[in-house]
This record gives sequence, C-alpha cells and structure tokens, in this order.
Amino acid sequence: MQHTNGFSRSVFAMLLLGSSVTASAHHAFSAEFDRKQPIEISGSIARVEWTNPHARIYVDATNEKGEAVTWNFEMGTPNILMRNGWRRDSLKPGDKVRVTGWRARNAPLVGNAGEVFQQDGTPLFTDSSVRNTPDE
Repeated sequence: MQHTNGFSRSVFAMLLLGSSVTASAHHAFSAEFDRKQPIEISGSIARVEWTNPHARIYVDATNEKGEAVTWNFEMGTPNILMRNGWRRDSLKPGDKVRVTGWRARNAPLVGNAGEVFQQDGTPLFTDSSVRNTPDE
C-alpha cells in the first residue's frame, strides 16, 4: 500500500507540474492583451523568432519622444504561419514593416500583431489570438 501511495503522489506531482507549464506557456488573448488599446508601429525588423507556442517579431521603432525602442510582437504558431504562406525568410532583419495590433496590458513595448505589412504594403497573415476571443 505504501508503494502505491508514493507512486500516486509522484504521478500527481508530474501531472501538476506538466499542467502548470502548459498553462503558463499559452494564454488567452484577453489575459495578456487589451482589445481597447489598438496600436500601429512602423519600423525595421530586428529579429524573428520561430518558437512555440507563438512566433514573435521584434521591431525597432521610434517612440513619441523620438527615442529608439524595440517592440516585441506575438503572432500565431509557426505551424499555422507556414500553412498560410510564411517562410522563415518572409521577414529578415532590416526589412521595413508596419504592424497593427493591440498593446499588452502590463508590458509597455509588447503587443499582439493583428496584421504585418511589408514595405510595399503587402499584408502578411499573423493568426492573432484575438480571432479566438469573444468581444469583451
């Protein structure tokens, strides 16, 4: 009986640890971003990250005070982006872009990318998590 009880505790602890990692890795749009705070940022791609659960782009821009800042924009999963035409080289450091989206609730230079436009105005699909969020 003692062995079963210890085994049950170990399994429970692993399940609990696994669920907390999953919960912290993925979130609902409204938990992190504010639909009432739309933004539009123009600048240059600093870095592109193809990581799960969300791809990210970092955009070097200028804030309202004229200071250089780098925005961190969350996008969809790499798999969904690739299914919709993105390639790892769709955006490269130095590419000029315009990003529309929504500000993070608690991070001043973080946003959720709704649309990314290349310098010539061509839109790139981002699969923003706002699509899966009911209006607040």
